Amino acid sequence: MGELSYQDGTRIYITGSCEGLNELTEALAHHPEMVLVGRSQSVREGAGALAGGHLAAVLHATRSSELPEDDLAAIREYTRAPVVLLASGEASALLDAALEADVADVLLLPQLPENVVFSIRKACHNGRNGFVGELGRILTVFSPKGGTGKTVMSSNLAAAFAKNGGQRTLLLDLDLQFGDAAIMLGIEPDKTIYDLVVAPGELDPEKLAGYTTRHASGVDVLPAPIRPEDAELVTEAKISRLLEVAKESYEMIVVDTSPFFHGPMLATLDSTDELLLVCGLDVPTIKNVRLSLQTLELLSFPTERIRIILNRANSNVGMKRGEVEAALEQRVRYEVPSDRAVPLAVNRGNPAVVSDPKADFSRAMREMAKSLQPAEPAEPKKKGWRGKTLAKA
Repeated sequence: MGELSYQDGTRIYITGSCEGLNELTEALAHHPEMVLVGRSQSVREGAGALAGGHLAAVLHATRSSELPEDDLAAIREYTRAPVVLLASGEASALLDAALEADVADVLLLPQLPENVVFSIRKACHNGRNGFVGELGRILTVFSPKGGTGKTVMSSNLAAAFAKNGGQRTLLLDLDLQFGDAAIMLGIEPDKTIYDLVVAPGELDPEKLAGYTTRHASGVDVLPAPIRPEDAELVTEAKISRLLEVAKESYEMIVVDTSPFFHGPMLATLDSTDELLLVCGLDVPTIKNVRLSLQTLELLSFPTERIRIILNRANSNVGMKRGEVEAALEQRVRYEVPSDRAVPLAVNRGNPAVVSDPKADFSRAMREMAKSLQPAEPAEPKKKGWRGKTLAKA
């Protein structure tokens, strides 16, 4: 069975064989909550989908009454998604062994499909070595100067991840005093990040889901506070915890930021996988971007995680890409053209990648999203990059 197209739902892959598996596979393939990415007899045959399928769970079927340790080890070579074991017949020894193994649940077939779906949901929620914390990636979009198109970039990039890449995507607006992400997407949310951080109780994926607003592109949005004075309550500690939880629920988290190296920005950098630094073809912006690069160096932020985006790169203003690269001493990774479709989309409250997918700007954003979307699960990055502070530097 080949890979299926991206859809909304819980992405699962099935390996192995046992009695009753064909009937269960057919039922799961047509279940509204499930997306069956594929099925293979052996783990190795499904290597491509297991490694690159961004799976929520793997179902492995076995005819043996003993724990299939070799198969489980092979699955772990490709994915950290929770594993649900399926077996038929007498499997009491299997149940006992699974309690000590890297297995989320064991089900004896035949089972009602709803029972299996419940087990999958429970395995994903528990996140036992789960897919979500491993694969969630945080992309922070930053510019040290207003008017560079940072929020346009953030909202369109998030929409491209969700609509074109099929990724579970969160757009998090951390421009806490004057954030415009919700306006860019034309939504009027009932709740914001302020409501989330002042709500009682511990933050977990289910609680986070209750405070986001879904855009038509498939992006979940957590907007900035409505009142600027409420920004003070969104502390560094709460941002750090929010980003941890977001990585358990989403494959891509796009963070829009304010143009300052203040506490919320530093907390965000601590969790950032890729920093997208937006630059323009004007001397003041280039000067500020250069200062930002120097500040990031003082903060010991890894240079290999920085991507320079040259916005409105085709503008005829007497400056070229090579001059920008020379001034910044950094390579420009992405060029995004100036395009009439952008202000039209902004005024209509709908990202250009959705409202005008054939526009040059939209093509550039889709290509950027495609290159930033990992082909396979990334190695866990080392924590604690911030070896110095601005005060000590």
